[in-house]
Amino acid sequence: MKPRIAVLASGRGSNLQALLDAIAAGGLDAEIVGVFSDKPAAQALQRVPPALRWSRDAKSYADRESFDRELADAVAASAADWIVCAGYLRILGDAFVERFRGRLLNIHPSLLPKYRGLKTHARALEAGDTEHGVSVHFVIPELDAGSVIAQARIPILPGDDPESLARRVLEREHPLLVAVLQLAVSGRLNERGTTVTVDGHTLFTPLHLDCAGRLAPSGNE
Repeated sequence: MKPRIAVLASGRGSNLQALLDAIAAGGLDAEIVGVFSDKPAAQALQRVPPALRWSRDAKSYADRESFDRELADAVAASAADWIVCAGYLRILGDAFVERFRGRLLNIHPSLLPKYRGLKTHARALEAGDTEHGVSVHFVIPELDAGSVIAQARIPILPGDDPESLARRVLEREHPLLVAVLQLAVSGRLNERGTTVTVDGHTLFTPLHLDCAGRLAPSGNE
């Protein structure tokens, strides 16, 4: 049986599409077993067959805990090995995170620990940074604070604005997410306490995505 991936998404689903494309091309030995959204109109849902779609309007629930509990039950029913937050814009509650701890990943558009939360591109520009990028990390209850697995970096160019920076970061998001999932589904990636291990070895700094779209230790091209 192929490793099973569940995806949480709130928007267009371009990272989901990158995973689907990698699976179709034979570059990711896995299957998508569900796409889950807090927004019934999310375009991401349309990228998979109806049987794999789950959506509820989170605003219709009395509280966050009620929504998260129903979402968690649906994700658990999919029997996913890995759960990926790919453009999922709702903060997950502690109970949800702990239920799937160690197999819950998020892709975040900044070089964590910089710029947790929203508006990361504008914040990087306002700070006068010379580079920006994207991170994939394990999810813990604290927002965007889990152990970082891998990153991709891009230079900030003269004349960049938040929109142009977002477009160039997105181009690196897709191969980064696929590369990390390749590690995950092959059994090479683990979270042990507050550390990340790959092939049983502790990562002291995040892996980085090289020019060929491969993950390598930081500092090596």
